[in-house]
Amino acid sequence: MSVPPGLVIAIDGPSGSGKSSTSRGVADRLGLRYLDTGAMYRAMTWWMLRAGVDPTDPLAVAARVGDPLIESGTDPLGPTIAVDGFDVALDIRSDEVTRAVSPVSAVPEVRARLVGLQRAIIEATKGGIVVEGRDIGSVVAPDAPVKVYLTADPSARALRRAAEEGGSDVAATEESLLARDRIDSGRATSPLVMAEGAVHVDTTPYTLDEVIDLVVGLVGESVP
Repeated sequence: MSVPPGLVIAIDGPSGSGKSSTSRGVADRLGLRYLDTGAMYRAMTWWMLRAGVDPTDPLAVAARVGDPLIESGTDPLGPTIAVDGFDVALDIRSDEVTRAVSPVSAVPEVRARLVGLQRAIIEATKGGIVVEGRDIGSVVAPDAPVKVYLTADPSARALRRAAEEGGSDVAATEESLLARDRIDSGRATSPLVMAEGAVHVDTTPYTLDEVIDLVVGLVGESVP
């Protein structure tokens, strides 16, 4: 399928809904770049923890938000994330970062800085890009011609996330995901919502390849 230059595909949804795998697969299938905005928030959180900033103190977080240099690679087959030149792809997936990322992400100054970085990457990517997160279609790229909102049953999301984390406790994982949902959906700045014009896809009954096929099909229907 040929896609127009500069195409932006916005894929939003809660943790464990299949956003990352789907977004990378769609980008690879269509020859587009890929941006994981969640990794950027995790990178900011990792830096705050390393700097000794209390992630639950919004004023302290806001005061340091401009300090770290965050760089995101956009190759769907090998996405990268670096802070101050240091590869943090593994570090940002730690339990410590996972516990702290929601309060850090809720700080308006954090969102303002990272949304600015995300828009700059989108603008610079002339060949088109798949962007995944929680506020892409609603805030970061509201004019994206293709918007998708992925969900899945909490139990399915927990099973997927536990498998990704090497066999974590499924019940505890589900509780953590639901707590993250409540924080992300209830924050005042850029809450997790289904953007106007987005297509809702419940991934629960589908394989990854089937979800990728569905989204690629939506792209075909949405672009000339």
